[in-house]
Amino acid sequence: MKIAVVPYDPRWPALFEAERAALRDALGDVAGTIHHIGSTSVPGLAAKPIIDILLEVDALDALDRKAPAFEALGYEVMGEFGIPGRRYFRKGGSNRTHHIHAFRRGDANVLRHLAFRDYLAHFPEVRREYGALKARLASQFPADIGGYGDGKAPFIAQHEALALTWMAG
Repeated sequence: MKIAVVPYDPRWPALFEAERAALRDALGDVAGTIHHIGSTSVPGLAAKPIIDILLEVDALDALDRKAPAFEALGYEVMGEFGIPGRRYFRKGGSNRTHHIHAFRRGDANVLRHLAFRDYLAHFPEVRREYGALKARLASQFPADIGGYGDGKAPFIAQHEALALTWMAG
């Protein structure tokens, strides 16, 4: 997968809304709450042009039974994919367009994702620093998602902790 970080695209919220509608139609009541997360959800933030979606559900087993609905929408069903209690889905093959991270309602990962998103939206200097870091890493690791992710990890860990404190107020 080629890693490209691009300037914020004002079309990203509409792409999320279209996917949210498709997920609602395909999953019905199982869908729970559907959030736009990740860098494409933060106005002004440079990002890989992949729409990240957070799906809060009441029961993971009910979501697991919807695997054919995800596949019909073009998603690969990836299971936990390294994070216990998560269900992960990706769309677009090597030209990825969407990721879905699904957790049970109330899981700590839900708060973590939402806090980080809102923190980046609220603090422009942190948003600029993060965007610059991602652009540097994409240039340094154009085909190494592991290196790219490892390079972001310390920044994310530091600012996620600050975001959770900030959100707790």
